[in-house]
Parts: sequence; C-alpha cells; structure tokens
Amino acid sequence: MKLPMLALLALSAFAFATTPLEARDQWSKTEAHEWYDTQPWLIGANYNPRTAINQLEMWQAETWDPQTIDQELGWAEGIGMNTMRVYLHNLVWENDPEGFKKRIDQFLAIAAKHKIRPVFVLFDSCWDPNPVAGPQHPPIPGVHNSGWVQAPGATRLADASQYGELEAYVKDIVGTFAEDKRVLAWDVWNEPSNSGGGNYAPTPNKIEMVAKLLDRVFDWAQSVDPAQPLTSGVWIGEPWDQQATLGEIEKIQLSRSDVNTFHDYNWPEDFKRRADEILSYGRPAFCTEYMARGNGSTFDGILPIAKKMNIGMINWGLVDGKSQTRLPWDSWKKPYTADEPTVWFHDVFHSDGTPYRKAETDLIRAYSRAPKGVLPAFAY
Repeated sequence: MKLPMLALLALSAFAFATTPLEARDQWSKTEAHEWYDTQPWLIGANYNPRTAINQLEMWQAETWDPQTIDQELGWAEGIGMNTMRVYLHNLVWENDPEGFKKRIDQFLAIAAKHKIRPVFVLFDSCWDPNPVAGPQHPPIPGVHNSGWVQAPGATRLADASQYGELEAYVKDIVGTFAEDKRVLAWDVWNEPSNSGGGNYAPTPNKIEMVAKLLDRVFDWAQSVDPAQPLTSGVWIGEPWDQQATLGEIEKIQLSRSDVNTFHDYNWPEDFKRRADEILSYGRPAFCTEYMARGNGSTFDGILPIAKKMNIGMINWGLVDGKSQTRLPWDSWKKPYTADEPTVWFHDVFHSDGTPYRKAETDLIRAYSRAPKGVLPAFAY
C-alpha cells in the first residue's frame, strides 16, 4: 500500500527533527584520502539479480529474491569482487518504507557474508522516464536494458510540490544506514545529465530541473551525517579538469562529491585521459561504470591502467538475466532477435554461473588479490 500523505509528512517531520544541528560538510581532500586509504582496491559490478528486470522488481516485496542474490554474490566473491553498485528507488520506499529498509538490511547481510560492501544509488536519469510500481513488464526480446526505469521519473521531477517526499526518502534511507559499516558509499544520482536513452519520449527541461534538484539531494544526504562518502559520477562534459567548460550538473557533481567517481566505456587511452582529469581534483576516485566489450572497453585493456593508478573499478553487469545487458546499446534500433551479438556487451557470468570468458574472471581474481598499485603477474 502506498504510504499515506499524513504518514509521509510525519516521517518528513521526524527526519527534520532528527537532523543534526549542523549537517556535515563535504569531506576535505585529506579526509577523503584517509577513507580511501583504508579501503581495499575496489573491484566489483553494477548489480541487479538475473530474476529482476529493474530496480522495482529487485526490491518490491512480491519479487524480492534473496536466494538468487546470495548465489550470485557468491559467484562475485569467488572471483575476488569486494563491492557492488546497487540501485534503489523512491517508489519502493513510498509504498513500503519499513519493508524496503528490512530488505536493504537483508541485502547487506547477504553481501557481508560474501565480503562485499555496496555503493547504493538513490536516483537515476537513465531509460524509462515513467516508472510505475507493481508488476513490471517482461523483457522486450533482443533489447538491452528494456525495463530499466528512472528515479524519480519525469512526472515527479516536474512537480516540485512532491520534492518533500523525495527529501524524506533520502533522509530516511541514508539516515537509517548512515553508520552501517556494511555500506561502502552513497551515489546520490546516476548520470543526472543523461537525457534518458532508448526510444522513450524526452522529458522537457529535464537537465534544468535535475540541476536544481541535485544540489538539494546532496544537502539532504549530508544533513543525516553519513559516515560513508557521497558521490555522483560524471560521464560527459569533458574535459573534466577545465572548470570553464563544465556543464552546470558536472560542476555540482565535482564540487559536492566527497570522493569523485566517473564512467567510461571507451578505449584504454580514453580511459587514461579521463582518469587523469578526475585525479586532477586531488581527491581519490573510482570508476563506477565501464566494460563494454564491443565499444573497446574491456577488463584486459582497462584493469592494468586502473590498478596502477589505484582507481577502483565497477563494471556494468554481473550475471546475464532479464536486463539483457549482454546485448549492445544499438539493440534499441535493431533488436537482436535472430542472432546473438558477436561478443557480449556487458556481464561476467551466464545465468548458471559459468563465466562468459574464463580468462576475464581469472584476470579479475588475480588483480583483486594483488596489493594496491601493484600489477599481478598474469598470463593467459
């Protein structure tokens, strides 16, 4: 049942009442490095279980699947992964806040069992702009990520009168787990400057609305004083080390993040250039999306650079499933219904746990075991 408005207002009032007298500031560069220095070299994947087409199907009570999550995180542990980037959704909280938090706690217990600490994502600007709670449609045959939904979505983004619910969601979720050592970090908004993607109708004035809201989301998250770092990863708008040419959203991301994060799905030389630009800010950084084999971004090409630079790496996709991200982005224009792509675009494992390419999982395992900054002796 959707949370009644009175309950939402009461919870929002509670969030304000329990807010520290002084919300924490952005971490200093020294504080950020002190945190990063205590972490292992981070390596993992963006995670959605194979039985869920999107964030809603992952987290709603009716389709919550802890058995599959336990199995798949076991596969990740087996190759040395120590983090996962996991998307939450405000609609799940609005309909079942206490149940949602219990499931997050259960997820954290499963992840901790496998020595994995997740990065939780609060909002997302990619794919379907019209999320609807409840049963989700089946995958569109042959199409990449055909059911992923934005958060909060076009309607909610355009209605400032409902921002109080979004504020209550952020404060309740981040506040509940603010001291939980099982949580690695909070990614407050995935690709906020993304227009959407796919064949969906564009959201009018989306970039302007997101830019105004993103600063507030950082404020809300800071107000509950999380022990974990806050971040939002840049993905376009290069060169990132030139303030004069950055867009408004990129300026917010790079001026408000405790640790900087970025996305890169390109050739190794492009990754190296982008990594240098991010590190120019003097903060530690890790890459929260990479690895698109057909686009030139591979484990073989990128991990040696990242390891040497001490940049943590989180690829897109762990297990092939309902999200169908083994298929490339161009499948939205030409669905792969007759033939499979020559190479998988994303993902590491088949649905039965068999590696797509054993040489890749051997490489990941070798790099995860090597000390920070040290390239392992690895031979195919």
